[in-house]
Amino acid sequence: DNIIPGVSNYFSSTYVNGGDAISVVVKQRDGRPIKIEGNELSSLTQGGTNAQAQASVLDLYDTARLRYPMANGKEATYEVVDKMIAEGIAASAGKSLVLLTSTLNSPTTLQIISEFLGKFPGSRHVQYDAVSYSGMIQANQASYGRAALPSYHFENAKVIVSLGADFLGTWLSPVVFSNQYAKTRRIKAEKPEMSRHFQFESHFSLTGANADERYLHKPSETGALAVALLEALGGNTSANLQGKVAEGIHKAAAELNANKGAALVVCGSNDPNVQIIVNAINEAIGAGGKTIDWSSTANYRKGIDAEMIALTNDLNAGNVGALLIYGANPAYSFMAAGKFISGLKKCPLTVSFSEKMDETTELCKFTLPAHHWLESWGDAEPQTGYISLIQPLIHPLFKTRPFQTSLLKWVGNSLDYENYFKNYWTNKVGGIDNYNKALQDGVINSVAANSSANAAKGSSAAKVNDSLAVNLENAVGGVPSFSGATFTGNIAEATAKIGNIKGSAVELILYKKISLGNGVHANNPWLQELPDPITKATWDNYAMISPAMGKSLFNIDIFNRRDTDNYEVKPDKPVVKITSNGKIIELPILIIPGIHPNVVAIAVGYGRQSNDKSKTGEYIGKAATGSGINAYPFATFNGSTVDYFAPATIEKTGNTYVLAQTQVHNVTEGRPIVRETTLTNFISDPKEINREEEEELAKYGNDFVKDATIYPYFDKPGIKWGMSIDLNTCTGCSACVVACHAENNIPVVGKREVARYHEMHWLRIDRYFTGDHENPDVIFQPMLCQHCDNAPCENVCPVSATNHSSEGLNQMAYNRCIGTRYCANNCPYKVRRFNWADYTGADSFPDNQRGEISDATMMMNDDLSRMVLNPDVTVRSRGVMEKCSFCVQRLQDGKLNAKKADRPVLDGEIQTACMQACPTNAIIFGNVNDKESRISKIRNEEQKERTFYVLEQLHVLSNVNYLAKIRNTSRVVGDIHDEKTEQDLHETAPS
Repeated sequence: DNIIPGVSNYFSSTYVNGGDAISVVVKQRDGRPIKIEGNELSSLTQGGTNAQAQASVLDLYDTARLRYPMANGKEATYEVVDKMIAEGIAASAGKSLVLLTSTLNSPTTLQIISEFLGKFPGSRHVQYDAVSYSGMIQANQASYGRAALPSYHFENAKVIVSLGADFLGTWLSPVVFSNQYAKTRRIKAEKPEMSRHFQFESHFSLTGANADERYLHKPSETGALAVALLEALGGNTSANLQGKVAEGIHKAAAELNANKGAALVVCGSNDPNVQIIVNAINEAIGAGGKTIDWSSTANYRKGIDAEMIALTNDLNAGNVGALLIYGANPAYSFMAAGKFISGLKKCPLTVSFSEKMDETTELCKFTLPAHHWLESWGDAEPQTGYISLIQPLIHPLFKTRPFQTSLLKWVGNSLDYENYFKNYWTNKVGGIDNYNKALQDGVINSVAANSSANAAKGSSAAKVNDSLAVNLENAVGGVPSFSGATFTGNIAEATAKIGNIKGSAVELILYKKISLGNGVHANNPWLQELPDPITKATWDNYAMISPAMGKSLFNIDIFNRRDTDNYEVKPDKPVVKITSNGKIIELPILIIPGIHPNVVAIAVGYGRQSNDKSKTGEYIGKAATGSGINAYPFATFNGSTVDYFAPATIEKTGNTYVLAQTQVHNVTEGRPIVRETTLTNFISDPKEINREEEEELAKYGNDFVKDATIYPYFDKPGIKWGMSIDLNTCTGCSACVVACHAENNIPVVGKREVARYHEMHWLRIDRYFTGDHENPDVIFQPMLCQHCDNAPCENVCPVSATNHSSEGLNQMAYNRCIGTRYCANNCPYKVRRFNWADYTGADSFPDNQRGEISDATMMMNDDLSRMVLNPDVTVRSRGVMEKCSFCVQRLQDGKLNAKKADRPVLDGEIQTACMQACPTNAIIFGNVNDKESRISKIRNEEQKERTFYVLEQLHVLSNVNYLAKIRNTSRVVGDIHDEKTEQDLHETAPS
């Protein structure tokens, strides 16, 4: 009743996916959720999000969602299904009832499950994670008597050592860790210092791309590295390592020893013995109570591999009378999926609560689809003592029902989940007023957590309510002060078992991407078309191999210009056959530097398909159809936990396969597109970063802006918008890219069009390799329209469709554009996008969506999916140019609000979508003419020596500046531009 047509409302909620939970604020327009933002009141995420959370609003409008309950594959009513299931449960008496779920950290849901299982003697709850952390949990049980995960505090670490843990990309809670990590990497001009980050890994992860020191090893050697590190720290172990990785271990050990109490070691291995050694290392460096906190455990992953194996055996033995499945899809992701499927078929009663059809749900006798999280009530406790609440943003679109309501009904409870949830939290927080306040804020934290959040966010952000926290302290039990735990792990036994791990000549390793993750979002076209930060590939997985392996297999030398031009530009990539543990798949290869010479890396989460393959598009979804190959079958069980690496053989097939990449050239060829230096050099000579370019620009006069041009100079009073991007804290996570998609109605074009370089991303993240050929450094550079004051696009448009505003914006008048594309040709940054086809069904041509274009646009031109569109932004038809607008709709809204309040626009009041989504606060936006604004302070005072503009020598006068990358290393850093490359360039250059 408080909705005003055309005016957006904002409600706090929580994005949940398995054990993942991110506190968010949802923009609702005329009853439709259309945009996800981070909740700044959360002391965990502090306003950050990731790509999956940003894209999850599109899942709400997925045309492949289940729309009604089903019995034996046919539509039924809930009354009929409830009766049939009750009869089935009664008939299965004498056999166990099992509830199989993904990790759950919802207090109310866990209480309902406890009440439900209490009604059925012998029943049990099994939690299963598609990518397991069981090894850590078991190691912590052995080491500390706690079958749980601690919380980590990277912000307290001066030295960080990661053994294959991609904590900035996919490991546990990257949004939380990215925010913490960025605090140790942000350079302060008055006292330049930063943490030192060592990464030991087998393939290029997002975290490895941000490391100061990076070393390569085979996956089977992870345990040996942990043992060697403990030995170097003075532990009573023995290890035999040689070469560069041994040097890296000794360097890391020296740094850890020098920073005891301010250091942290994390590990991505799922072997409990390796994790016991890592626990011993953290004990040796005093991490407990400083960078590792056992007083507030992390509840992101709870699955125990042995329990899943036991359930599979029980199903096949006929011991399970009823299996209820919620949020888990083991028929697709379990390493013994075939055995699970055979057992599932033997179970008399199988029920799925999945909101979408998946490989497991297809095999179940009953389907009771649950709400999407944006239609739901609920809660989450991602860390003990930190509660995040969920409230619905839209009435359920289909005949769905909360999973919790079903359990309540089946035990005779007359309450539905909404009322159960409300009663639970009203009693917990002490009254309806506190309940409403908690729902409004979206989070319930302790006083200590709130104080920490206030200190971290500063005065410009909304303050959390400390008085409410006092009232709610009892509701969450409080968060005790930092504490460690007594270590009781058996180091000798763990070391001996690690010594029994045998390597092989070639090994494969499975990993998750920041886009699709474990595969739940496979039918989300925003995520399918999101370029991988390392490979820049979309829509597929592939075999990522090293330059050495590419040279030996295909005689392709990616550092030789003649080879590279042929390999890079052609999207057809060679296909290899990979064999491991008797399983065979064929995948195209991508040759990427920074991978161990004897390792093949494959992403999981792809290859989703119906059991009836002809119905994959109908059941799993159009976007998921034909996207990659399922690599989960390569995982193995070592008798205790699931391993995500294995011995492998790789051989050529002679075939090729088209991979769609958005960036195919990896280096800058010596051009100052990105700038970097070491911390030592920066401290000794801050001006060194820009000196060479400044000397070049000085040739044009005393003032490059005014003197180096034929144009007359004009003052630019009033508001002048500008953006600053810190390359030190941009991790490449790509949350900004998806946020830009959602905010600005950017169309999905499909794999075929991306392969033709017709992608429509307004914001892209360029990735450059620098330094050593075999193990390079990486720089991520978000690239968008630079809103140049001397914009070369503007003076070539024959119809003035692209023009300059008085506030420094390069504007686009879509209905004036006639599609000459002269502007794109004249843009040195290549950030303008042309609509080659009617990707969103916006224009009137009746035959414009036939054939391949219709397939490529997936579901984005469906009436249901178009509900996600932002009505404040034009939906563009074909034949027009589009690009970043600095979210001009947000600028106008902010100015109008300020005008109504009779005041100027406040600094930080207006945020672009990319800035707001960033978990590391790497992007700053504001009025550069305001001398007190953050961006003005950064450019002219705080980061003056690090500030640079891309292609500044062209005198386009960009309104986007970057802060140079600083590495805390003693190595020489710089472009891959050595004599060999120079020779190749010389030989292939035209005479």
